[in-house]
Amino acid sequence: MKFTAALVSLLATSGSAFQPLSVPTKNNKNLHALHMSTALSQDELKKLVGYKAVDDYVKSGMVVGLGTGSTAYFAVERVGQKLKSGELKDIVAIPTSIRTKEQAESLGIPLVTLDTHSKLDVAIDGADEVDPELNLTKGGGGALFREKIVEIVSDKFIVIVDESKICDGLGPGFPIPVEIVPFCHEHTMRVIGGLPSCKDCKPVLRLGSCANNQVDGDEIAVTDNGNYVVDLHFETPIKDPKTMATELKNVVGVVEHGLFCGMATAVIIAGSDGISVKEA
Repeated sequence: MKFTAALVSLLATSGSAFQPLSVPTKNNKNLHALHMSTALSQDELKKLVGYKAVDDYVKSGMVVGLGTGSTAYFAVERVGQKLKSGELKDIVAIPTSIRTKEQAESLGIPLVTLDTHSKLDVAIDGADEVDPELNLTKGGGGALFREKIVEIVSDKFIVIVDESKICDGLGPGFPIPVEIVPFCHEHTMRVIGGLPSCKDCKPVLRLGSCANNQVDGDEIAVTDNGNYVVDLHFETPIKDPKTMATELKNVVGVVEHGLFCGMATAVIIAGSDGISVKEA
């Protein structure tokens, strides 16, 4: 898929914190506002940013982190396409979940692990929410630990989202996932709920499928690592995500949390009328 001027338009709302991306044209001019002639579905928007992230940031010879989720799916798909066509060569990738591993294997993407490659050139993944400082909520799909351990050692972490994921403050729009060990999990949930930064939250143990935070079964959801997930529901925006991240990490029984603070290199955002990019 080629991102030409005929396909790309930009989010250029006046005064927005997310500035429009400049796209060079054949006439060496910067294109700031080109509108698409037809409205795109949410999946089409996800495909746009997934493909664009790979086209712009993945080069031959790189070690690439492959994210998990409905938007990251298209980035993985694009890597597979470009390897098959020969546009990319000598790529190895590290998946962040079992389902991403299975998708990558089906596309013929060579896979490695952090045990052999502790430094990545780039990781590409989606997010459940993005605030104005590019703090993220991730883990709606239950892969937060594997996503974070891969993405935190990447030279560049490119986040791909549609405009519905942009928020003024983390919390109310999407619960904060926390992966905890099964042993004495009810105790751990109480400790989390008693943290100063979490005093206004409602901890809810995830049931059914771990791949979403909807109650779609009676059994406790289990991550790829054999752990449980607690979703922290907030009615008001989190005042200090970094402080909350530190407090959660210090709780014995917490494996990892879904606050990704200060990690994103850039966020590529797809809207109904185009694409914009916010860099850290």
